[in-house]
Amino acid sequence: MVGGAVLDRGRLLAARRSAPPALAGRWELPGGKVEDGESPEQALVRELREELGVEAEPLEPIAGEWALRPGFVLRVWAAKLVSGEPRPLQDHDELRWLEPDEELSVDWLDQDRPAVAEAMRRLREGEGPGGAAPRPPSRGTVPGGRTPL
Repeated sequence: MVGGAVLDRGRLLAARRSAPPALAGRWELPGGKVEDGESPEQALVRELREELGVEAEPLEPIAGEWALRPGFVLRVWAAKLVSGEPRPLQDHDELRWLEPDEELSVDWLDQDRPAVAEAMRRLREGEGPGGAAPRPPSRGTVPGGRTPL
């Protein structure tokens, strides 16, 4: 199985499962099964096209493999969005772009948590495609970090 930590403008794409019933309502990194004759990277591109209607480019694997059911492990690749606007076409009913500080705002599937943590670490450190997203000034400050009078 392959998952995609899809990164765009300093954010990570999360997908809420709609099926099967045991997983419905939980969040995951989108992806799916590697078919015979496919590389994991080819499978990821195909799965993101089928599930979300987007073209994405796998960048590099996120270290680790996570056990799923017997005979299946999950491997995750960081990927950048190349074209298209993600839509929940298959197996998902909602998508959400998460900022690095929103990692815990959704109920992730257990096997996705380590890869999500690593993807968010990369975003916080500016390692994702396009680096970290610019942050608006926090309340009570103006650009340049000065406190207004």
